[in-house]
Amino acid sequence: MWRNDGTFMKIKILADADAVAAEAARIIAVDARAAVIARGRFIMAVSGGKTPWQMLRALANEEVPWKSVHVVQVDERIAPAGDPDRNLTHLRESLLSHAPLRPEQIHAMPVEESDLEAAAKSYANTLQRIAGSPPVLDLTHLGLGPDGHTASLIPGDPVLNVVDRDVALTDVYQKRRRMTLTYPMLNRSRRILWVVTGAEKAEMLLRLRNADVSIPAGRIRQDAALLLADRPAAEKLGTQ
Repeated sequence: MWRNDGTFMKIKILADADAVAAEAARIIAVDARAAVIARGRFIMAVSGGKTPWQMLRALANEEVPWKSVHVVQVDERIAPAGDPDRNLTHLRESLLSHAPLRPEQIHAMPVEESDLEAAAKSYANTLQRIAGSPPVLDLTHLGLGPDGHTASLIPGDPVLNVVDRDVALTDVYQKRRRMTLTYPMLNRSRRILWVVTGAEKAEMLLRLRNADVSIPAGRIRQDAALLLADRPAAEKLGTQ
């Protein structure tokens, strides 16, 4: 059942990662239909990860007004086109190969450019073009790392302090620099959808639920957040 833990974050615990992925897809589809009725379009930002790829594959089978959907990236590794490290590679395999989206509806982070600072500014301009000024996303999907990071907002990285840009670059993390949406951009989202699975996330999920600002994920607004977690990830929450 849904539970509100006093911080405004709604939490739903499901049996396993498959159930989390399916429920996340259902929620996205519901939000997409509502957004198109209300505003004529649905703008969704997606993160990477194994369960999210399942979620997007399931979303392709949901009732979604695809002609009015725009997909943007939460973050991306600086890597060549088609590299298995790229979120875009998996996004194409899981969603774009199965849903009737036109190329102009997919807005990939331009991480192959030689001038990455200019590329980050260009992506911020793209967001303004499709989502207004300042840009507001209808739904942002986020994951949670065992170190408490979300998007590519990484513990100790200077990107955590960026408040004057919607898109920024990180230092090297796990052998790659990354491009990421920043806190101002993420926190303007109408809906934050957390998808968290795996026992290795249990400690950080508890800290996220408690809005612990000492971890990057804890600085994401909670009043617009829905959290889907499997039982192993939710072990420490006491909500099962």
